Amino acid sequence: MDKSYQPQDIEQRVYARWEENGYFAPQGDGEPYCIMIPPPNVTGTLHMGHAFQDTIMDALTRYKRMMGFRALWQPGMDHAGIATQMVVERLLNLEGTSRRDLGRDKFVERVWDWKEHSGGQIAQQLRRMGASVDWSRDRFTMDEGLSEAVAKVFIELYDEGLIYRGKRLVNWDPVLHTALSDLEVLSEDEPGKLWHFRYPLASGEGYVVVATTRPETMLGDSAVAVHPDDERYADLVGQEVVLPIVGRHIPIIADDYVEAEFGTGCVKITPAHDFNDYDLGKRHDLPMYNILTDDAALNDQVPESYRGLDRFDAREKIIAEFESLELLDKVEDYTVKIPRGDRSHAVVEPYLTDQWYVKIEPLAKPAIEAVETGKIRFVPENWAKTYFEWMYNIQDWCISRQLWWGHRIPAWYDDDGNVYVGYSEDDVRDKYEIGAGLALRQDDDVLDTWFSSALWPFSTLGWPEKNQALDEFYPGNVLVTGFDIIFFWVARMIMMGIKFMGDVPFHEVYIHGLIRDQDGQKMSKSKGNILDPLDLIDGVDLDSLLAKRTTGLMQDHLKPKIEKATRRQFPDGIDAFGCDALRYTFASLATTGRDIRFDLGRIEGYKNFCNKIWNASRYVLMNTEDISDGDAEYSAADRWIRARFDATVGSIHECFATYRLDLAAKAIYEFTWHEFCDWYLELSKPVLQSDTASAEQKRGTQQTLIGVLESLLRLIHPLMPFISEEVWHQVAPRAGVSGETIMTQAYPRKEGTADNDAVGDIEWVKSFILGIRQIRGEMDINPGKSLPVILQYSSEQDRKRAHDHAGLIQHVGRVATIDVLDAGEEPPASATALLGEMRLLVPMKGVIDVDAEQARLEKQKKKVETDLARANGKLGNEDFVNNAPPDVVTQERQRAAEFEKTIVQLDEQLEKLAELT
Repeated sequence: MDKSYQPQDIEQRVYARWEENGYFAPQGDGEPYCIMIPPPNVTGTLHMGHAFQDTIMDALTRYKRMMGFRALWQPGMDHAGIATQMVVERLLNLEGTSRRDLGRDKFVERVWDWKEHSGGQIAQQLRRMGASVDWSRDRFTMDEGLSEAVAKVFIELYDEGLIYRGKRLVNWDPVLHTALSDLEVLSEDEPGKLWHFRYPLASGEGYVVVATTRPETMLGDSAVAVHPDDERYADLVGQEVVLPIVGRHIPIIADDYVEAEFGTGCVKITPAHDFNDYDLGKRHDLPMYNILTDDAALNDQVPESYRGLDRFDAREKIIAEFESLELLDKVEDYTVKIPRGDRSHAVVEPYLTDQWYVKIEPLAKPAIEAVETGKIRFVPENWAKTYFEWMYNIQDWCISRQLWWGHRIPAWYDDDGNVYVGYSEDDVRDKYEIGAGLALRQDDDVLDTWFSSALWPFSTLGWPEKNQALDEFYPGNVLVTGFDIIFFWVARMIMMGIKFMGDVPFHEVYIHGLIRDQDGQKMSKSKGNILDPLDLIDGVDLDSLLAKRTTGLMQDHLKPKIEKATRRQFPDGIDAFGCDALRYTFASLATTGRDIRFDLGRIEGYKNFCNKIWNASRYVLMNTEDISDGDAEYSAADRWIRARFDATVGSIHECFATYRLDLAAKAIYEFTWHEFCDWYLELSKPVLQSDTASAEQKRGTQQTLIGVLESLLRLIHPLMPFISEEVWHQVAPRAGVSGETIMTQAYPRKEGTADNDAVGDIEWVKSFILGIRQIRGEMDINPGKSLPVILQYSSEQDRKRAHDHAGLIQHVGRVATIDVLDAGEEPPASATALLGEMRLLVPMKGVIDVDAEQARLEKQKKKVETDLARANGKLGNEDFVNNAPPDVVTQERQRAAEFEKTIVQLDEQLEKLAELT
């Protein structure tokens, strides 16, 4: 093995070998195990959320594969309708053309061309994360097989009356010119205004005042509504007002929807441009005046002087006209919840259009029952409540989108507007017995991307064809996903799976948290805190990091702030940590929490962990070169490490069963670092370096070293696949294990080797040695100096253990002699450590110069007290506290706290020295 661990020399070479040999495909004749990857967008690149989620799925898959399951991690990509169309349209704009110039067929060809050459970058990035997906089964939501599945589902749902076309109010994106689902609209509070308008009564006897945050919509008002119990307006119900500017007479109606206590108690009703008003309008059979075009400009339904105006320009003109008519009652500052499209960021308009819908209630009922009855279990369980809250209040699903890229809706129309649904025009003509003389045209819309994604668990396995893959891997075992798409994807997969496969698509839904930065902030381009997983794997220089964080930034004014923060946090760029260190960091963060803070300090620690494993493996290999067959005698230390490894194996299986990868990572780390490396490797040296140890004793320790290491590499593999594979090939032959890859080796299983005697003895030895090390630290004694030790108040078991393990204690603890103090005998002046009821005494005579040590500590204490006084002086200065940067003030407070802690420690050491005089 090389002297140092260099992940960049290992990872891509190892992954290429895995992929070339087909190790990711389901193997053997064990029980099937299947995870479906949440298909990343074809436009996407690997971000921290993907990397975190993929680490979890890969760890579960590798674990099950090694446990003997026929494990399939199904890969694939989503065509991402809106996102992909936006990317290609931007490219066309740069070329001075547009999709309209190309026409639909040429534009779709152009998107396919982009997909083949530029899309799918994330697939290569998944490889860098060590993802053991079966690439031979890779699917794309627009490929031929999945497209056939989408068409079949649409047609069958339509034929059953569960898909229908209707004119309803939708969220309209005026930039992308398409309907959006509620889940694709982001609503956030923004500062705005509340305008109070006077609407004159048609009788000429006064007016009512209504308030609105969207003045332009008043041109489409159909009524004014009041609460039926509001006595202020009881006499006005049934009368009319004259709609200013328009001149239309509209009724005053009564409806429970109105809150009498809010504002004036009068509400303007615009059924074609407000969701609540739409429902009220249907109840009262009000006319619906659609006043907007697809671009959110005003159409021909408004007075001529407003036609063609952008909605926001029209708003200003309306306000000015109300003011000139003396009908503007007042204007208030008001916080408004503004809905924006999650892709275009344009303000979304409620808009009356013809769209396709799924009648969702019949599909939702069995999907609710599946979770209620436990056929599907959420992990953690609290997410089931979130699922139920949405499912109990679910609305019909608008599935049509006014795009060109996507699954075109398989519906055709004749000139009279009749609808015919089928696989193709020929199929439609056969199905509905339509002659060639009747002209048909296909619907221009495509299906919502989430429609095809809802079929993912069975369409990727070849449905609607019946095949072995479907029989074997449907339903899957677990879905791993973030809580943000429980509604988008999880619920819809459950509904479609039950409907078309007659069974749930998976039995467990593991919901993980969202990765945030070290301060708990969401990672975003505008915050300048995005981390690229590949930068953490390969490293990145400062200039490249700055370019990544500022290129394409929408808000130019944020660039200086982002550059300053980046230079402060990463003055030399980001070091290369390697994939295993990143994966182990993600595993350690896979708690049950909603938000997960990513701290670079942690990945640095796990890079050191990789180095620890590498160096420990070199030690084992160097000390087992002459290992031979034959009888072996195992020491207490050998038996202890075997027992501790067995206990660790048991806990790891429990962690995987409960999806607690964070606890698995913790248990493996603590065993590897603290028990195997820190203790057992040291405890092996007295035997290996001894001239008196027998061949059987040396063989026992050598077999334990190589055997435990080989098993430990298998235990680590699901979380750290690369280093475990690389080292295993060196270790396995010496351990008598053969195989082409660690991936297909058996995962360690608990054997029940408790060995309480050996564990008790070695834990006692460890405590003995730690007690001596404590004395060395407190008295500032050279670690290499051998010390005499006296046992006071020792039991018979203490004395037996001290005798049986004297060699270990003397070698590892740097102990010269061990003597026992008789009862009643006065001990010499000694430093003391406790081991249960027993005292460990180290006589100080000849070990340290007490006077000199006291003088050294007093001098050190005086210096720290001076530093503390200086820090407290700064913190007592209001100018410093109020004007210095907050992080500088915080740092000074931390320094003061450290000085106080050091003074306490120095006082304790001085007290111990005083006891020796």
